[in-house]
Amino acid sequence: MYIALLSYTAPRNEVDYALAAHADWLRAHFSQGLFLVSGKGNEDADQVILTRPCLRGKLDAVLATDPLVLQRLAHYRVIEFSATRTSGEFHAINEALAS
Repeated sequence: MYIALLSYTAPRNEVDYALAAHADWLRAHFSQGLFLVSGKGNEDADQVILTRPCLRGKLDAVLATDPLVLQRLAHYRVIEFSATRTSGEFHAINEALAS
C-alpha cells in the first residue's frame, strides 16, 4: 500500500485555479478503485492519498497525471508500506492478509 503526500510548490492562489481539475482526477481514480482515502494534510503535506496495493510504477504514472503536477503546482512524495494488520473492512483490499 502507499501513502502519497502532495505538497504545493506554487502560491495557494495559483493552486486554487487547478483544484476543480484535481478533484475530477481524484474522483476518477476513486471510481477505478486505486484510491481508498484522501483528505487535507497538515504539516507534512497539503493533501494525503491512501492507495490500495499496486505496482509502484503504475502509481507513479497515475500521480504524474494529476493536473496539479502537470501544471507544476505541486509534487508527490510516496511512502510505501506493507500492512501487517488491518481492520476487517480492509481485509478485502489488503490481498496479503486476505489470503
